[in-house]
Amino acid sequence: MTTTLDAVAADFIDVSCRRLDMMTECFEACLRKLSYEQVWQRQGAHENAVGNLVLHLCGNARQWVMHGVGGAADVRVRDAEFSADGGMSGEELILLFRSTFDEAKGVIAAVQAERLAERITPQGRDVSVLEAIYQVVGHVQQHVGQIILVTKQMTAADLDLTIPRPR
Repeated sequence: MTTTLDAVAADFIDVSCRRLDMMTECFEACLRKLSYEQVWQRQGAHENAVGNLVLHLCGNARQWVMHGVGGAADVRVRDAEFSADGGMSGEELILLFRSTFDEAKGVIAAVQAERLAERITPQGRDVSVLEAIYQVVGHVQQHVGQIILVTKQMTAADLDLTIPRPR
């Protein structure tokens, strides 16, 4: 017998994984439009390049989901995410992002309803498993939104990532 809690948990897990899929599609569409130079371009020391955001999102997911929720070792080196200034092509970053978030979705999909309230401590923060998943999904949406904006600015084009509309 499925309880209301089980149904809500299943919906939360499903929506979380689908949102990550949607963001992966948008992210990949953007990176395929950018040159290597554009992927690593910064307008100033105060900005992150698209490449840095990719490394940051992957490190964040690894720390919060694979480590925090899934119990894997915490291997994140956060400062390296922001100090990188090249070294990976757009296609390599797409593969890294896709493999990282496929792994994250596998961990998320395996979470049972009763674990959602369990307390964990990714980044030394006391949060529930539900909050850790929610944090990662929201974080991906935030930074992919930035990548979309920067891609539009760099390409001076509409990316057609939303429902078709009259022009």
